[in-house]
Amino acid sequence: MIVTVTLTPALDKTVTLPGFTVDKVNRIQSLRLDAGGKGINVSKVLSALGTPSVATGILGGSTGRFIQKSLEEEGIACDFSWVSQDTRTNLKVVDPVNHTNTDINEPGAPVSADVLEEVFAKTCAHLTPGDIVVLAGKAPQGTPDTIFADWTRRLREQGAKVYMDADAALLIEGAAACPALIKPNDEELSRLMGRRFDGIEDIARAAMELVERGIETVVVSLGGDGALFVRKDLVLRGQGLRVPVLSTVGAGDSMMATLCHGAASGKSFPDTCRLAMAVSAATVMCPGTQAADMNTVRELLPKVVLEEIHL
Repeated sequence: MIVTVTLTPALDKTVTLPGFTVDKVNRIQSLRLDAGGKGINVSKVLSALGTPSVATGILGGSTGRFIQKSLEEEGIACDFSWVSQDTRTNLKVVDPVNHTNTDINEPGAPVSADVLEEVFAKTCAHLTPGDIVVLAGKAPQGTPDTIFADWTRRLREQGAKVYMDADAALLIEGAAACPALIKPNDEELSRLMGRRFDGIEDIARAAMELVERGIETVVVSLGGDGALFVRKDLVLRGQGLRVPVLSTVGAGDSMMATLCHGAASGKSFPDTCRLAMAVSAATVMCPGTQAADMNTVRELLPKVVLEEIHL
C-alpha cells in the first residue's frame, strides 16, 4: 500500500488570465477547481497510473468536504482527520500571453498536537512492512520543523519506507532522518546543502553526498532541464521534454507518484525514471492540477532521453 500524507491540503482555484497586469482590472477567461496539496496530487496521479493509495491528512469545512468528495469520485480512498477551520484555498494564475504561472497560496491554519497524532495513527493503520508513506508539502503553522524527521523515524520502526517532498527546515531536519527517498528541486537542494552549484555534475555530486549519508534515492527536479535520479550505484539524467505548458503545478508531484508506482509495481529503476519524465511532462500539458492523461504519457515515453552520468 501507498499512503500519502498532506498536512496542509488546499482547494486549488486555477484561473486563465491573458495579459495579467498588476494594478489593473484583470478579467478571467476560465476557471477550474481541483483538490490540491502535494500528497493529494500524488494520490491523483497514482490513481491515473492504476496504483491504489490512501490519502490522509487534515481537512476542514466546506472546502475540505469538496476535496474529499472529489477524491472519492476518482476512486481514491480517504482517511482524513477533520478540524473546524476551513481548508485553505490557493489561487493559480495562468497567463498564456506572458507565459507565466503565478501561485498565491494561503497558509495552513494551526492545528493541535492531538490532531497531528491522529493523522499519524490513521497513516499507520493502513501500513504493513515494506509499504510506502509519502510525506509531502508544508506543515501547519506552529508545527515543529522536526515533524517529518520524527515521523520518518517512527514509520521506519514499523517497516515503512518514507518518500519525502519538502523544503526549508522540514527538508533539512527530514533529510537528517534518512528517508528512503527525497525529491528536492535544484534550489531546495542548494538550501539543504548550504551552497550554490556549478552545473549538472555538481548537483549530482551533492545528491550523491546525501546518498552516502544514508538516503537510498535522491531525485532532483531541474524544471525544463529535466531531472537527476541518484542512487549509490547509478546516476541518471532525464532530459527535459519540450511540450506546450498549460500549468506547472503538480509536475513534481507527478514525478513523486511515478517513483512510488515504479517501486510498488516492481519496475526497474531506469524504467521508473523514464516513465517519471513522461508523466511529469504530460502533467504540465494539463490545466489546473489534474492528473496527466495516460494517452499523452504513452506518446511521450519513446521521446524520453536518459543518460548515465559518471561521477
